[in-house]
Amino acid sequence: MMDARGEDTDLCIETLPAGQVVAWRMALPAVYRFDDARSFHGRDLECVAEQVMPDGLHKAFVWRGAAVHLAIRLRASDGVGEALCDASVTPAVADPAGLVAVARGLLGLQLDVAAFVRAVAPDAHLAALVAQRPGLRIPQCATPFEALSWAITGQQISLAVAISLRRKLIRLAGRPLDGQRHCYPSAKDVAALRAEDLRAVGFSTAKAATLVEVAQRVADGALPLDAWLGDALPADDIRQRLLALRGIGPWTVNYCLLRGFACADASLHGDVALRKALQHLLQRDEKPGIGETEAWLQQFSPWRSLVAAHLWASL
Repeated sequence: MMDARGEDTDLCIETLPAGQVVAWRMALPAVYRFDDARSFHGRDLECVAEQVMPDGLHKAFVWRGAAVHLAIRLRASDGVGEALCDASVTPAVADPAGLVAVARGLLGLQLDVAAFVRAVAPDAHLAALVAQRPGLRIPQCATPFEALSWAITGQQISLAVAISLRRKLIRLAGRPLDGQRHCYPSAKDVAALRAEDLRAVGFSTAKAATLVEVAQRVADGALPLDAWLGDALPADDIRQRLLALRGIGPWTVNYCLLRGFACADASLHGDVALRKALQHLLQRDEKPGIGETEAWLQQFSPWRSLVAAHLWASL
């Protein structure tokens, strides 16, 4: 397989012991900012489905119908100047290579950061912003459904409220993994809920209906999110399929593309925080409008996702 710099890297997968654990080792880029992953996955301080540490993270989620625990630990250099990380999943699964892709996503390793830096170098404002955080990446959710359901949950509310609702969803529909953690629920788990169940824990009527309907469509195969991974369906086609759903708008779709499909060119022009960051970058008295922000971002296509990441980080 290829590492984050586009180079071949050996992937060693072993099952230990008695088929209960699958473990592997991955190379990290020469410049890797684990704080980006720690910040994203550590949003919920109650650690319901995730737990972050100084040298790694744990993630509980449903993988192809099975509740799994994925653990990632950063290692020191192997003596040749290359950073490494170890990863393992419990219990063992039939397709460990698929989970390697999940682990790489959790660490934000899919996008070619070096190519992005070269692409934005001619723009003085953005190049200066990017230079402040070399190696910044976009950590992913474990599955596209997690990204989409998180985007629906977070529509037009503060981050703190969205995190609280997400936690309630996990406890309501997620499968218990151990005494502390629950798995982030699968589409099938959420589809088993009623909209009233979600309203009872604080979801609005509209969000509850959208979340259950989307989960049902994913669960019955009408919306095959997992099948669209790995460029199996172009981002524009995914965008149109999602926009056709009730309660799904451009911001929700682009956030899902950003966090669920590692799309390099998701335009988050409707995001209030991004527009505030752009205001500071351009030294404006007021936030630029959504249309102006969309036009400004367009000049950096096909790298708008990483532009958004740097703008968010600047706040």
